[in-house]
Amino acid sequence: MVTISLTWDEGADRDLGLPAYESAGAAGADLRANFPDRAAVTVAPGDRVLVPTGLRMAVPEGYEVQLRPRSGLALKHGITLPNSPGTIDSDYRGPVGVIVMNAGSEPFVIDHGARIAQMVVAPVLQARFDVVDTLDTTARGAGGFGSTGVS
Repeated sequence: MVTISLTWDEGADRDLGLPAYESAGAAGADLRANFPDRAAVTVAPGDRVLVPTGLRMAVPEGYEVQLRPRSGLALKHGITLPNSPGTIDSDYRGPVGVIVMNAGSEPFVIDHGARIAQMVVAPVLQARFDVVDTLDTTARGAGGFGSTGVS
């Protein structure tokens, strides 16, 4: 098991608790909106906002934290994360914020303490990049978008 060290931002509502897995088999731990003034924020259709979590974290080297939308909010309200998955790198120590976008047709209210995203801890491999004269061939070759057919 990997440990993610967390600290609270100044003024954060610590009563909201830390990210939590809501079921035994959950891959993502839910993050909550932690507004310094405790006031709700309304996101108009097509708009996006940076929602603070009140947290900073230390992700161990060799890992990242991915921020992903919550499926229920996406289906019911069109609430998504436009940079999904967002990445928190192992060397970042600043405030954790979630970019939330309303892709729905109605304004959406984000209440203080609302579960707004999920975080997934994932291993990271860094690659070496080499320029070569030719690439190996594959059955697919250079076939791009839609080239493998329709399911």
